[in-house]
Amino acid sequence: VIIFVAVQTGFLLFMYARYSSFMSQSEEKPPQVHVLILSSWRSGSSFVGQLFSQHPSVFYLMEPAWHVWVKMYQNSAKVLHMAVRDLVRSVFLCDMSVFDAYMPWKRNLSDLFQWAASRALCSAPACDSFQRTDITSEMACKTLCGRYPFSKVEEACKTYSHVVIKEVRFFDLKVLYPLLTDPSLNLKIIHLVRDPRAVVKSREQSVKALARDNGIVLSTNGTKVEDSKYKVMQEVCRSHVQIYETATLKPPNFLKDRYLMVRFEDLVRDPLSEISEMYKFADLSLTPRLKSWIYNITHGQGAGKKKEAFKITSRDAVSVSQAWRNVLSFQKVKKIQEVCKGAINILGYQLVDSEKEQRDLTLDLVLPRRQNQF
Repeated sequence: VIIFVAVQTGFLLFMYARYSSFMSQSEEKPPQVHVLILSSWRSGSSFVGQLFSQHPSVFYLMEPAWHVWVKMYQNSAKVLHMAVRDLVRSVFLCDMSVFDAYMPWKRNLSDLFQWAASRALCSAPACDSFQRTDITSEMACKTLCGRYPFSKVEEACKTYSHVVIKEVRFFDLKVLYPLLTDPSLNLKIIHLVRDPRAVVKSREQSVKALARDNGIVLSTNGTKVEDSKYKVMQEVCRSHVQIYETATLKPPNFLKDRYLMVRFEDLVRDPLSEISEMYKFADLSLTPRLKSWIYNITHGQGAGKKKEAFKITSRDAVSVSQAWRNVLSFQKVKKIQEVCKGAINILGYQLVDSEKEQRDLTLDLVLPRRQNQF
């Protein structure tokens, strides 16, 4: 009887060990970390994207869902949410066959929207002209790497520990719940916001470039819109409030430690501190070369030229963030404050009640972050 009990006990212990091992393996996170930079047009998201793109451990794509919106522009943003989500999921998993529905069959790297903004597509194994540790420029990349085959996108993606996507085409955090609960993904979300008044000032430099996207946001069945009445801004502000409140007011358990709010103004005032926080959130480390590049890119002269609206150039980043106060008329500012009052309050910005307040740069309109606010 003793021998029988011992054998039975040993067998049960063996089976428990096997079960525990199986469970621990099934609960392990995927080998790659997936980061979605969630923002809206003209909010500094291209700049934040570059902070990740230039990291040697990151495979980065800038707004791959642009292809969905271009192909299906007669639909609304809400209707396109699922197609955008499915494309983003495939990219995170390095399955680039998802682009077959939106791009020409025979294609090179240069057929991918804003491909040269990705350092990973400008260095090995995607392109032999640069090393992974190099800081690349779009101009040099376009000159040297554009004719490499599109298959290099998937090949390169699979060699990185982090896949980062910057996207401006999500207006509801709940649309992303299937990705956040997908066991094949290890998804983290960085929600980048900016003072709506500064966003409008920046949008005015890019009116024609944004007209088609405006039409999709407002469901105009393919008609381009210039947004002179700030209807698009109203939707953008509403979406930021929805995303923030969904993530912070009784969020689901699967969002724990997977959502980070970042204000553009905080980022440009203290770049290294904010970037270090974002990197920590994404399980990345700041390298000396990146530190030097970040300092140079945020301490240039002036706020940038109109023709540089979609380019990452060396600028005085703090001046960029405050330029709206001298450029916009107070009448415009009042209108923006009317349509975006909720977002301005919730995201931590100060309303202005007069032109004098608007022009007084000693008056700080970026309120201190409350402890644990973001």
